[in-house]
Amino acid sequence: MQENHDGNVLVLKGVCKEFPGVKALTDVDLTIRRGEVHALVGENGAGKSTLMKILSGAYKKDGGTIIFNGREVEIGTPKAAERLGISIIHQELNLMGSLTVAENIFLGRQPRARGIVQWKKMFDDAQALFRRLGIDGDVRSPVGELSIARQQMVEIAKAVSVDAKVVIMDEPTSSLTSRETEILFSIIGTLKEQGVAVIFITHRLEEIFRVADRLTVLRDGCYIGTREVKETTKDELIAMMIGRELTQQFPARNAEIGEVCLKVEHLSDGRRVRDVSFEVRHGEVVGFAGLVGSGRTETMRLIFGADKRRSGRILINGREAAVATTRDGIRSRIGFVTEDRKGEGLLLSLPVRFNITLVAIRKIQRMRMLNMKKEQQVSEDYVKSLHIATPSINQRVVYLSGGNQQKVVVAKWLFSDSEIVILDEPTRGIDVGAKREIYEIINRLASEGKAVIVVSSEMEEVMGISDRIIVMREGEVAGTVERKDFSQQRITEYAVGGTAS
Repeated sequence: MQENHDGNVLVLKGVCKEFPGVKALTDVDLTIRRGEVHALVGENGAGKSTLMKILSGAYKKDGGTIIFNGREVEIGTPKAAERLGISIIHQELNLMGSLTVAENIFLGRQPRARGIVQWKKMFDDAQALFRRLGIDGDVRSPVGELSIARQQMVEIAKAVSVDAKVVIMDEPTSSLTSRETEILFSIIGTLKEQGVAVIFITHRLEEIFRVADRLTVLRDGCYIGTREVKETTKDELIAMMIGRELTQQFPARNAEIGEVCLKVEHLSDGRRVRDVSFEVRHGEVVGFAGLVGSGRTETMRLIFGADKRRSGRILINGREAAVATTRDGIRSRIGFVTEDRKGEGLLLSLPVRFNITLVAIRKIQRMRMLNMKKEQQVSEDYVKSLHIATPSINQRVVYLSGGNQQKVVVAKWLFSDSEIVILDEPTRGIDVGAKREIYEIINRLASEGKAVIVVSSEMEEVMGISDRIIVMREGEVAGTVERKDFSQQRITEYAVGGTAS
């Protein structure tokens, strides 16, 4: 393959892609230099994933050219992309849980001698790769026994293990702790030093300014522009992404906070949650902060009845609620917007209308018969009020962007008349414009007098939307911070076990 001497490893010109009824990409340009971190930025539905699937061989482009190392290429399959030196780390984990870490890293590429897998060499090579990347862990462990965050690190090691010229990272920090994120950034620095280009996709704008050299913005499938990160402000970037200025990231809320709605006393599951007590009032938004693994999600699942509690009481409006199953949780008017919207929050193969009415389907039944007209009316009302971007209420949810999928989950619990609404990482993986809309929905819930709990790993977010923040550490409540005392230092000190001052 001939060498390209202009510093560019990858050049896309006028790339187009169309699906039935949808023009996903229109004349998109992208230039990637050797040894740079290039952030690809845009709202959900902007075309980022489609473009990366074309580069990784999952989709075939309908038009345009791709030039790799100075030569025009066609990337027809994932194997063709790998042979060129293009490696991708998907947002959705793509590992085999029953196999070991080492087997996953070298899947399909195991070292062999006379057709026999050299197991010792494979394990030694995988462990050496872990050491080089600064990752702790035993490569002989089954991947299925690892946390989501640890599995993500395996995905990164797997991608780096191929002799890649371009590594695509799609939301790589979404499941990582701050320490693991620092390890990732260190890995990225090592790749840069070796002349490897990294295409970095993230909705966390602070990460772009931390790690990227240049950025390219897509909007509605079109190329908007490329900028040097150091010459771009956050406000300019947001304006490029959404086509307008976002005057205030966190909308003001003036909800009236009333009496205690939810009271949790000495909640425990005997494993990850230990003696957790707190309360939430009507009209109040209580944020839950803490490190990954601190027990926040597990606490919410106990309250909703998704997991079995060993001890403790849940009181709603002063009366003890018998919540042992999710059915009990729904009956007690608790709504739970799970962090795993695709795995637990939605039925992806079914239409928007079905997902919205699923939990409270009794409300649109008459004599046990589904009232289709009422289902249509309810669904269309929520699509309109929550600004859900969908061709129709009959569109299958799998085809919606992440932000719109999240709004369908929220619509489901709004329709269920939940009095207590728990949102676990409600803006994970969605863009800045859709985040603002989710924040407005949270404000709307509070203004209607509902008790709202928001679990978030983003410090700026949890401080921006909460009236009070409860910080968890190792399955326990480490501290509570009132709005007047909000500070990143105070919350972090509670989360890591320091002394909050």
